[in-house]
Amino acid sequence: MSSGFNFDHEINRAATHSVKHDARQAMFGSSEVIPAWVADMDFAAPPAVTQALIARAQHPIYGYTLFPDSTYDALIHWMKRRHGWSIQRDWIILCPGVVPSINAAVMAFTQPGESVIIQPPVYFPFFSAVTQTDRILIQNPLLLQNGRYTLDCDHLEQCTKQAKLLLLCSPHNPVGRVWQSNELEHLLQVAEKRDLIIFSDEIHADLIYPGNQHLALAAIAKNNAKIITAVAPSKTFNIPGLNLSALIIPDHSTRSTMTQIFNNFHVSASNPFSIAAFEAAYHKGEAWLEALLIYLRDTRNCVEAFLAEHLPEIKVIQAEGTYLLWLDCRTMNMTDAQLKHFFVHEAGVGMNPGTQFGKEGSGFMRLNIGAPRKTVILIMHRIKQAWHNKNN
Repeated sequence: MSSGFNFDHEINRAATHSVKHDARQAMFGSSEVIPAWVADMDFAAPPAVTQALIARAQHPIYGYTLFPDSTYDALIHWMKRRHGWSIQRDWIILCPGVVPSINAAVMAFTQPGESVIIQPPVYFPFFSAVTQTDRILIQNPLLLQNGRYTLDCDHLEQCTKQAKLLLLCSPHNPVGRVWQSNELEHLLQVAEKRDLIIFSDEIHADLIYPGNQHLALAAIAKNNAKIITAVAPSKTFNIPGLNLSALIIPDHSTRSTMTQIFNNFHVSASNPFSIAAFEAAYHKGEAWLEALLIYLRDTRNCVEAFLAEHLPEIKVIQAEGTYLLWLDCRTMNMTDAQLKHFFVHEAGVGMNPGTQFGKEGSGFMRLNIGAPRKTVILIMHRIKQAWHNKNN
């Protein structure tokens, strides 16, 4: 129990058509693994969100819906209060999810045969948004030095000679970095020099551990930089199934281009339930989020301490943000296929293999700790026992 919110409470999600739980057989070949993969949490959403959904459901007509001013105001106030960024209403495009927006940006600002930069290991839809639209993928890998990832801006400058668009992940999924001001400023300098458009996926921006601070890239940019910032309440408040996100685009020309591509798709995100949840989360979910961050921090620390004591072969890249831990399993001396088999079939744990995030993820696994701590501790014990069995 933390600040009145019980994150220890276990909720049975079976038969709710949950991807995380009900797709285990398809993903891992077993429905018995503990699911610690897809990025949603096993915590109840903030009570205010549930109450808002119930209230909206009580009106029995669920027709085509406009975005009211209150939806824009909820986001504007949240960004100012939480991140110190004053945004304007006309900068905002409400849209159906960050991943569709990444694909839309690739289509809007590049042509087939043109190049897009990504920074692996990185969230796997970044790859497919480029390769499946006949664009050329340019990789600017992160640098791993002394257990910490950094941007390689020197290499990035070489990459930009032939690219128009950069897909940035900030905070970074899966490595958990919260980029600092000097890193982002260096990135902006390169982008300005090369007239590079940046799509900044900041969906995890609210999930920052104490001692770290998220900086919105566009908020520190100068000269009206061409930056598309993607945000959403989905990860923050555990409502990803409601599919409502926002793009914040200060530059008029860039915003017009993105608006046109969405208009061409004829895709609407104006679901009456999504709107109700969006507003309730941003207006009334902050106390819940503060309690969640403490809970997740303590769980992260628990995992780090457990592995250091019982399984030093697995090293945790310390997460500064997100509820995803990047586990360095390279000293276990297994191939990626062997790692996957070990965790799934010997330990009974379903995680994302690091290779899903690019070849730089070889030897790594991604662990979702967004679950009651009892579940995460059980995962640790399963892995410990499986490793003991394997080596004795």
